[in-house]
Amino acid sequence: MTIGIDAAPRFLALMKRYCVDYVNVGDQSVTRDLMVEDYLLRMGDHEVQGRDTNYHAATAQQMLQYPGLMLTVHEIWTSGERLMMRFSEHGRRAKDGAYCAWGGIGLYRWNGEKLIHNNVEQDYWSRRRQIDEGAVDRVDHPAVAPFNGDGEAPDAGAEKLVRTWLEAGGLAETPGVHCDEAWQGLPQMRAIEQESVAINDLFSVGNKVAFHVTQSGRVAEDFGALPADSPSRLHAAGIVHVEGGKVARGRVIRNRMDMMRGQHA
Repeated sequence: MTIGIDAAPRFLALMKRYCVDYVNVGDQSVTRDLMVEDYLLRMGDHEVQGRDTNYHAATAQQMLQYPGLMLTVHEIWTSGERLMMRFSEHGRRAKDGAYCAWGGIGLYRWNGEKLIHNNVEQDYWSRRRQIDEGAVDRVDHPAVAPFNGDGEAPDAGAEKLVRTWLEAGGLAETPGVHCDEAWQGLPQMRAIEQESVAINDLFSVGNKVAFHVTQSGRVAEDFGALPADSPSRLHAAGIVHVEGGKVARGRVIRNRMDMMRGQHA
């Protein structure tokens, strides 16, 4: 089945139900209208497959931890075939009443009717920091009309440029590209000194390019949770904007929590 720009309004309408009727209402029964039965979510090295089994259990746990959990969309773009979304989730933890707001980026695939796959990363490291410090980060401004945009065709030139940029290690070294919570004015952590990168997913919507990657290298000095210079891996998802023949700006969410736990060493 060929899916093109004409399908963009339907894809956005589906994502409106995903964000509003499912996440913000907290009604997991809606997922049967939104996702295929063998829906697959990949976060870091973890794969959660099965809409009514593993995926349902994982999301139910988070909704119990954060009753009344809310999702705010900051950026959403689609070609009709693929869709990229930058968002925040925010709420109050039931265990201790801690308020938290953390970013995420998802790269979605559908079959023209329902979601089939999502490569996503969420900034649980930042969430843990807010709990420890007892101070909540601010929520970035919402997209003005996230579900009423127009589709745009992919741009092969932008995709090639971003691939080259990723392979050259530009992810945490480019002015205008903010990793994790750095957009708030906090220091931008290097976390890892990249030696190689695996590009797990990459696509474009006009000049916007989304990617999910795995960086391999050595732990950077500023990542105090592991010995500096030890081997490690770090997963990341990002959306960058190509302007004037270069990566001009963007946001990246990295899975520092799994890196800290040593699951990639």
